[in-house]
Parts: sequence; structure tokens; C-alpha cells
Amino acid sequence: MTQFHSATKRTRVLRTAAWLLAGCALFSPNTSLAQALLAPTDDTASTTAATTTVGTVAAPAVVPSAETTGSISTEAGEPLFTDPTVDEDMARTNLRENSVDGLRQQLNIAEDAATGIRLGSFVLKPTLGQTFNFEKTKTGDDTESRSYLETGLKGTLTSDWSRHELSITGEGTWQRNVSGSGETEPTADLQAVLRLDISRETTGTLKAGYHFEREDADDPNAIANATSQSDVNQYTLGAGIEHDFGILRGSAKVDFDRYTYGDVDLDNGTTLSRDDRDRNEGALTLRVGYELSPALIPFLEGSAGRSIYDLRQDTLGFERSYDNYGLRAGIEADLGEKLSGEIALGYETYRFDDSRLDELGGVTIDGLVNWSPQRGTNITYGVSTGLEPSTTPGESGALTYTLSSNGTHELRSNLLARWSNSLTFRNYPSGSFSGDEKVWMTGAGLTWDVNRTLALTGDVSYERTNRDLGPSTDTARIGVGLTLRR
Repeated sequence: MTQFHSATKRTRVLRTAAWLLAGCALFSPNTSLAQALLAPTDDTASTTAATTTVGTVAAPAVVPSAETTGSISTEAGEPLFTDPTVDEDMARTNLRENSVDGLRQQLNIAEDAATGIRLGSFVLKPTLGQTFNFEKTKTGDDTESRSYLETGLKGTLTSDWSRHELSITGEGTWQRNVSGSGETEPTADLQAVLRLDISRETTGTLKAGYHFEREDADDPNAIANATSQSDVNQYTLGAGIEHDFGILRGSAKVDFDRYTYGDVDLDNGTTLSRDDRDRNEGALTLRVGYELSPALIPFLEGSAGRSIYDLRQDTLGFERSYDNYGLRAGIEADLGEKLSGEIALGYETYRFDDSRLDELGGVTIDGLVNWSPQRGTNITYGVSTGLEPSTTPGESGALTYTLSSNGTHELRSNLLARWSNSLTFRNYPSGSFSGDEKVWMTGAGLTWDVNRTLALTGDVSYERTNRDLGPSTDTARIGVGLTLRR
């Protein structure tokens, strides 16, 4: 049976319900406002979108603030000091500073910025160059000039391994005369070096190479009245090992070289064989260094070798094979990227099998210093000593000293200036049939990188050879060209 309440009790229940409705109506706007101030989530965004499309009036347009127009970057998620809802102590105080002019920095395209071509675990960087050159040579009262095109191809193939490294470098030039007369000078060079990381203290090296050039007409062993001098081929093999014993560092290497000489074309239409100059050379070099500090390492180096000619006697009956010995003492320095290099003083001698040939030897000085006085400028100074066996009857050869310097300077981010200088003294023993020579060479050039793959080049050079016996020779060259890189 249904129970009925009295009228007084029903009135009290209705009054309580009315107060509850009034309270909900009073506090519901504040709750909605608080929800509006919060960032919408995925669920709330979808719900809001659904509700605003059903019979709602569009809200008036709101002017975007600086935070939403992009004038103040908020992509990194850092809170802004201008936001009143953010506590100032929670905001970052080391924000990135903009540039003075408000512009973005341009990409610095360096000369070696070419990305190369990836071939598996190797990276190939090829370079193709084409230049147009003019050359003028004056020997005594005779003058000769020519215009020629020179095509150059260069490439480096380097491994990208976590351990060990293989580097192959190839370079070649080919010349074709456009006008005038003069001997072309093609060259080719190929070198491969494999570095073996045997252990943390031990490193091994294997190398092989090939070099080709045409003997210069001003070379002491050149043939007079020749239209084309001998082609020289050099084949090299080598192996070495280095080990760190703590404060002592030791190294040993073995080198083998093979030289072959082509026929000489004479101006009367005949050829002259130069097979009697073909030879094999081998040498063993040992080096020990003492580490005074990581930057200074004095060292002592000794070498011994043997040179054997294919023909026991040359066309004039002389036995040109010889033994060579050398000893050097020097210091190696590494003072960081600003200054590094080494210099050594020693003595080297060639002892020929033929008793009619005097011993060829003398004091040697060899060194190379790399100096960077400021960013973008790199200068290299060098000094070297060499012994050159002769083909003149009764002569052993000459002792040569060479001083050199070359450098580069970045005039702009895409404009590079180059220069080089060298001075060579070729000294023959007293009483020799050949006179001493001095050869001075200087040159300068510019390289303008149009972009990462194209560059414009310009070069000028001058060479002078002074002889104690015979006329002097002056050679001037100028050329412009294009270089393509990948």
C-alpha cells in the first residue's frame, strides 16, 4: 500500500531541491570559464568541434597575439615571461640570442664541402678540371711560346670503417697544344694506403703507387736536340709499423721503387733508347723517438738501401748500381692546429760499384712546418735534400737543396687565394763537367667557389733557371679554368 506524506513534509523537500538548483546555476559559469582557460586535449577538442557545429553562432574574430604569430618562438616549448599564468622562477633564463641584424646565417660553402658519392662503405669524391693556358719560354736568345688546353682528373676514395682505413688517391693531367710549339707535360699519379689498427699502441701501414711524368727539357739528364724527352714510370710498394712503448716510440718501414725510362724522340726523326737507366731501389728505415712531452719528440733515424740497374753497365761502360746509407737526428713538434712539423739534420751517401765514380754524399737537412697565423690562413714551409745520380760519363751526380713555401688564405667564404715559392740549389762536386744550377719558381692563383660543385680558377707562375755553364732559362705561364666537383 502506497504511503502518503503530509503537506508540510512535501513542502520541505521541494524547498531543498530549489536550493540545490540555485547553487548549480550559481557555480556552473565559473567551472566553464576555468575549462576554457585550459589547453584543449584531443578528447575535449573533438567534443568542442562537434558541439559548435550544431546551431551555434560564430564568435567574433580574435586578434592573434605575438606568441601565435611567430614573432616570438615557442617551438622549443619554453614558457614565456609575458605569460601571466607562468611562474617566473620556472622559466628559462638562458634563451638563444638572435643575430644583430635579425637575419639567418648563410651557409658557408668551403672548398672541400662536396659531399661525394657513397659506394657501399666508401666515399668517392671526383674532381674534373679544364684550363686554357699560355706559356712562354726563353733560353738565351731563343724564344718559344704555346697555347694549350689542360684537362685534369682527380679523385679520392676513402673507406668509412669503424676500424682500419683504406685511402686511394688518383690524379692525372693531359695537355694538347692549340697553337705554337712546345713539349707537352702529361702526368699521372695513383696512391693507395691501408692503415691497420693492430692494437691501441701498434699501427701498421701498407702502400702501393704509380707515378708517370715526362722528363723536363731543363733536367740535367735530358737529351739535347730532342723533340720529346723520356717518359718516366715509377712503381712503389711499401710496408711499415709503428709502436708506442710509453715514452719511447719506434717505427720501421721497407720501401721498394721501380723506375723505367722510355725512348727519346730526336729532331732528326730517330729515337734514343734509355733502357740503361732502368733500375730497382730498396731501403730499410728505422726510427726511435723519445717523448719529452706530447708536443716535443726528439728522434734518431737511420736508413740503408741498395739500387740495382737492369744493365750492369750503361752504354758508356759505367756500373751505376750503388749502396746508400743515411743517418738523421731531429725533433718533431705538435703545438696544436697553429703550429706543427719536424726538422732533422743528417748525412747521406751513395757508394757506386764502379771505382771510377766518386762517392756521392753530403750533409742533409729536411723539415716541414705547418703554420696557421689566423683562421682561414695556412702556410707550409719546407726544406729538403736529395741525391741525384748522373748519366754523364765519369760523374757521380749532384746534391740538391730545396727551400719551399706555399699557403692559402680565405679572402671570403667562397674566394681562396693560393701562392707558392721554391728555390733549388743543384751542386756538383768540384772538377765536374756539369755546372751548378739554381732554379727559382713562384706562382699565385685564385679559386672562386660558385657553388659546391663549380669553381673558377686563375693561375700565374714564373720559373727561372740559372746555370754556371750555359744560358739561363725563363718560363712564364698564365691560365684560367673551370673545376667541377661532386
